[in-house]
Amino acid sequence: MTDGPTVPAPPPASRTAHPIAPTLTRPVRDLSAPHTPEPAAVALPLVAAVARAVALAVVLPVRLLWELFAAAGRLLRRHLINPAGRFLRQWVLAPLAWALYRLLWLPLRWCARTLVWLPLVWLGRGIAWVARTLVWLPLVWLGRGIAWVARTAVWSPLRWLGAALRPVGRLLVRGLVMLVGGLGVALVGLARGIWWAVRGLGRLIVLAVVGAWRTAGWLLRLVYRGLLRPLGRGLRWLWRHTVRPLLQGVRWVWSVTVVPVAHGVRAAWRATVTPAARWMRRSVLDPARLASREVLTALGLRR
Repeated sequence: MTDGPTVPAPPPASRTAHPIAPTLTRPVRDLSAPHTPEPAAVALPLVAAVARAVALAVVLPVRLLWELFAAAGRLLRRHLINPAGRFLRQWVLAPLAWALYRLLWLPLRWCARTLVWLPLVWLGRGIAWVARTLVWLPLVWLGRGIAWVARTAVWSPLRWLGAALRPVGRLLVRGLVMLVGGLGVALVGLARGIWWAVRGLGRLIVLAVVGAWRTAGWLLRLVYRGLLRPLGRGLRWLWRHTVRPLLQGVRWVWSVTVVPVAHGVRAAWRATVTPAARWMRRSVLDPARLASREVLTALGLRR
C-alpha cells in the first residue's frame, strides 16, 4: 500500500463502443490449379545489367578501335599525305603544267596558226578570187554576149527574113553554121586556156601545200629535237629522282606502319573480340533473350 492518492481505474470499454477495424483476408488459392511461379522483381534489372555488360564488352573495344584508326588516319593525313600533296603540287605539277603550256602548247599553237592555217586561208581566198575573176565572170559575160548576139543578130533577122528571103535561107543557114562553128572553135580555145590556167594554178597550190607541209614538218622536228626530247628527258629524270622515291617511301611507311598495325588489330580482333562476342551471344544474349521473352509473356506484354 502507498501513501499517495490512488487513481481510479478506467471503466472497462464496452464492446459496442468502438467498431472493429476491417481486416484483409488473403484469397485461398485453389490447390487444383497449376502452380505458376511469380516473376521476380529483379528480372528487368538483370536484363539491363546484361545489356550493359554486352555494351561494355563489345561496343567499347569497337569504339576504341575506331578511335585508333581515326587517330592514325589523321596523323597520316597531317604528317604524310598533305605534305606530299603540297610538295607534288608546288614543285612537280605546277612547274610541269607551266612548262607544258609555255614551252609546248604556245609554240605549237603559233606554228599551226602561222605556218599552216593562215597560209591555207590566204591560199583559199586567192583561189576563190582567181576562180571568180578569171573563170566564172568571163564565162558569165561570154554567155550573156553570145545570147545577146544570137538573139539580136541571128534569131530576129532570121525570123524577119525567113518569110521574105526563103530562097536565101540556105545561104543564111550555112552562114549560121559557119558562125556557130567559129564560136565553137573560140569556145574550145577559151576552155583550153582556162584549163591551162587552172592546171597551172593547181600545180602552184600543190607546190605551196607541199612546201608548207615540209616546212611545218621541219619546224616540228626541230621543236621535238630542241625542246620536247630534252623536256621529256628532264621530266623522266625528275620522275625517277623525286616522284618515284617519294612513292616508294610512302609505300614503305605504309607497309611498315599501317599494314602491321592492321594485321595486329585483325589478329587481336580474331583472338579476343570474335570469341568474346560468340561466347556473349551463345551464353548471355540468347539466354537473356529467352528469359526476357518468358518474362514479357508472363506479364502479358507479349503473346
